[in-house]
Amino acid sequence: MNDENCIFCKIIKKEIPSKIIFEDDKTLAFLDINPISEGHAIVIPKDHYETLEFLPDNELKCLYQTVKKVAKLIYEKLNPDGYNIIQNNYKAAGQVIDHFHVHIIPRESGDKKITLALPRSSASNEILTSVMEKIKS
Repeated sequence: MNDENCIFCKIIKKEIPSKIIFEDDKTLAFLDINPISEGHAIVIPKDHYETLEFLPDNELKCLYQTVKKVAKLIYEKLNPDGYNIIQNNYKAAGQVIDHFHVHIIPRESGDKKITLALPRSSASNEILTSVMEKIKS
C-alpha cells in the first residue's frame, strides 16, 4: 500500500536515494536531508498511512520498536547528550509530508535547536472538566 506521489514511498521503493541506517520488512530509517542536528533520523512504516490514527496497532508496535533501536544506535554511536522523539500529525501540528513518520533528533546540552513554550498558568478545574467530558462523550 503506497502513494505514488509520496516522497517517503519513493524512498521505500528506492526511486529516490537516501542514507538508510536501518531497514526491516515493515520499517525504514534514514537520515533527514534537512537535519536539525547531526544524526537527525526519520523512521517510517513501509506502508503508507497519513497520520497516527490510521496506522494499525501491529504496525505501530513494529515502528516504535525500530524507533527504539535507531535511537539507541544514535545515542551510542554519536554520543549526543540526549535526543528528542517527535511525531507530528496534520499540517497545524507541523506535519509536512503526509506519510506517518517519527523524527529522532540528537541534542547537545544548551543547543536551543528545539524549544517548547510551556504555559505559566494552570487551567481551571471547570475548563479541565469540560474538555474531559468532550473527549469522553
